[in-house]
Amino acid sequence: MRSKKLKIILWSLAAVLLVFVGAAVGYAAFLTDKARQAANESHQSLERGVKSDMRNTKVQPEFDNTSILFIGVDDSDTRSNGNPQGHTSRSDALVLATFNNEKKSVKLLSIPRDSYVYIPEVGYQDKITHAHAFGGTDATVKTVENFLDVPVDYYVRLNFNSFIEVINSLGGVKFDVPFELTEQNSEDEGKAIHLEEGYQTVSGEEALALVRSRQYDSDLARGQRQMEMIEAIIEKASQVGSITNYGDVINSIGNNLKTNLTFSEMTAYKDYILQQDGLNFEEMQLDGEGDILTVVGTTKFIK
Repeated sequence: MRSKKLKIILWSLAAVLLVFVGAAVGYAAFLTDKARQAANESHQSLERGVKSDMRNTKVQPEFDNTSILFIGVDDSDTRSNGNPQGHTSRSDALVLATFNNEKKSVKLLSIPRDSYVYIPEVGYQDKITHAHAFGGTDATVKTVENFLDVPVDYYVRLNFNSFIEVINSLGGVKFDVPFELTEQNSEDEGKAIHLEEGYQTVSGEEALALVRSRQYDSDLARGQRQMEMIEAIIEKASQVGSITNYGDVINSIGNNLKTNLTFSEMTAYKDYILQQDGLNFEEMQLDGEGDILTVVGTTKFIK
């Protein structure tokens, strides 16, 4: 019997999308149930309710243009001072993904963590990375909406533990390392990570060092690496050969991911992946001094 494929999309961090592919019908059903359970456990609504204040009605991903804000944070006991909600931690990565339902295309906008913006939670301007420390996910979403004047329909908040575990569960991802790098690891051990320049498979810890490092180039370049890492994860997860790892990928989410997406809303994005040409990405950056300029980057297709 010819096996069937089931592709289910689960959006995770900073940036990070998880695509689950089932091969045999029975195994696909098992993964679907497992993914549904994980999604239910990870679900956390925003204080505003089910829709953005900038929308007249609640969006439906299968019919409407939508947006998802990826928030990468380090809410370990060391960084969050033991706060169980992680509200004292700053956001280390912010990527806004906007989905065009007609074209089935995705634009990724990286927001530099040091962008000086108005934060509604406190009523004054500060670095956008501080919004999460002031009021968690709700404050971050409101700040991004106010800053860009666009609705944020959904969010995915991912901490570094899950980021590392997801990549390790996939057996690492291929990435073109732009320079030789020596960095601390997730436990703040100095010089624990060393990478040579060039295209290679990187582990979860190595990927984290790549997307966090700013000492070798700039905050803007770091944002570019974060978007490229999201694409690398999708590319690896979309490979049929990765199917045997998806159970571990789902398990790795656990309490490390929070989102206001329901399971049915997550699966509604599957059509973006199931196109003949694969997933269409367009990368964008915020740039400038004083004034903010939008720079459109390269369109990419991930099959």
